[in-house]
Amino acid sequence: MHKNSFLFRQEPHWKKKHPGLKQALPADVHSWVYEQGSLTRRLRKVYGQSFTVEILFHRWKPAFIGECDLLKLPHQQYNLIREVLLHADGKPLILARTVLPEHTIKIAKRNLSHLGTRPLGEVIFSYPKLERLDLNISCIQYAQWRQELTNKVNVEQQVWGRRTVYAIQRQKMLVSEFFLPGALETVKT
Repeated sequence: MHKNSFLFRQEPHWKKKHPGLKQALPADVHSWVYEQGSLTRRLRKVYGQSFTVEILFHRWKPAFIGECDLLKLPHQQYNLIREVLLHADGKPLILARTVLPEHTIKIAKRNLSHLGTRPLGEVIFSYPKLERLDLNISCIQYAQWRQELTNKVNVEQQVWGRRTVYAIQRQKMLVSEFFLPGALETVKT
């Protein structure tokens, strides 16, 4: 297994948000990528209590170089890396990867390091001064996923994703979300 990810063989290539990219997104992906609210809240409206989180990776490791650059962190700094699968009744919906620097965890009074199977969105969207600072978009091809992941989640087509830099009291974190076919079938509520 890659030392800092269960999801990826290598770091995904991300594109900055720009108007042309917005028009290039497939219609079923668009509402997910540009969702302003909590994805957790959106999924709970549709799936209720059958919506659950499965932890795939939860370790203190250096993040990918691009992630460190975006967060302005030293490349060898250890951060809490959390990768999860969001699903409902066994249907995979979203894969997510979060990079949590230690100073962000401290500001959040350690709530972010002890989530267990609680969705990150339930916690961060409860902070009154949560800021959304940056958004990038990526399209992941089958070969970029780790074999262990493709054995677990049948992903045979390209998967669109977004990564968002959030800040709580000016302390940054990075949340990347990848929208599986199950999520794309979910009607916007």
